[in-house]
Amino acid sequence: MANNNSAANADNLKIAVVGSSGRMGQMLVREVMSREGCVLSGATDRKGSDFIGRDAGEVAGLGACGVIIQDDPAPVIAAADVVIDFTRPEATEEHLRLAAQAGCAFVGGTTGLNDAQKQAIELAARHIPVVFAANMSVGVTLLSALTKKIAQVLDDDYDIEIVEMHHRHKVDAPSGTALLLGQSAAEGRNVVHDDVKQAVRDGHTGPRPKGEIGYATLRGGDVIGDHTVIFAGEGERIEVTHKASSRHIYASGAVRAAFWTKGRKNGVYDMADVLGLGD
Repeated sequence: MANNNSAANADNLKIAVVGSSGRMGQMLVREVMSREGCVLSGATDRKGSDFIGRDAGEVAGLGACGVIIQDDPAPVIAAADVVIDFTRPEATEEHLRLAAQAGCAFVGGTTGLNDAQKQAIELAARHIPVVFAANMSVGVTLLSALTKKIAQVLDDDYDIEIVEMHHRHKVDAPSGTALLLGQSAAEGRNVVHDDVKQAVRDGHTGPRPKGEIGYATLRGGDVIGDHTVIFAGEGERIEVTHKASSRHIYASGAVRAAFWTKGRKNGVYDMADVLGLGD
């Protein structure tokens, strides 16, 4: 794998990776360092981490790149053109604030945000371009667009169920990607997602209400991410599925989004915008 981090081209996009020692963080560091036209400008980890003070390239399994992992995100974000964040909701909220203050574009893939943390996205986007998506995969973005289109064509005689499976360590359910797909289906039917969402079924539930969007959550093993949207009608069933076999697809999409932010107006964007699929 090529290491472009030593490139001296002043036109290189400076990308900072926060949470750089985690599984996704290391993947992002490798992706940035292997891409032409960008450079890893900084890396962070949580305070007290054993990785503080180590070279981000070495932690990611590459050679030394001269970028030392720090525990203070403020100067790291201030020195970057774009920051990529796949951390935790509370950390993401702080990183959004710092990016807005620094005028640094933001690419985020953290899931499980509460209402206040989602509001932080909107506040930051007044000052910077923010690309935020529950899933940065090109394939999932296409699946989301297809789900919306199918929902537009099929009426509520077709029941919508979303089945997702992830590894045993995932802490939020349903997954952010599953909710993204459910929201796409709701948009296709021109209904409010939260009004028709059914994420939990237990005990004697009675007949399935018409128009409901149901979720089934599976957890186990090391599954990176499987998602299926089912449109179940009388006499036929349409299923569309995406299965991730490598986290590289998320890192690749995130870096693609980072390049896309260059020259964009302030505002909130998603991967559909990055791929030119936005309405």
